[in-house]
Amino acid sequence: MDELIHAPTRLKIMSALVELGENSEITFSRLQDLLEMTPGNMSAHIKRLERAGYLATTKTFTRRGVAQTRIKVTSRGIAAFDDYVRQLQTLIRTPLTAPTRAQQ
Repeated sequence: MDELIHAPTRLKIMSALVELGENSEITFSRLQDLLEMTPGNMSAHIKRLERAGYLATTKTFTRRGVAQTRIKVTSRGIAAFDDYVRQLQTLIRTPLTAPTRAQQ
């Protein structure tokens, strides 16, 4: 399983962005509000996902000169997330080889 996605915070970020789709982007502040995360925590996780090629960020400036970061998932990120979900589903469906306490 992809350990980068498996971390709970990065799993939340990837889930939200994959749901939006490859052709959509969201502002950093909007994603932060949706996921109820601190800016520093979210920024660190986004940077790790971006370094892996799973996310792309762009920084623009509003007319008032305020910086605005936009985030979107890449096709590589979608493929990695889909693979992660498939592996998780396989893991969940795999029966235990040893009997559980209830079966003993």
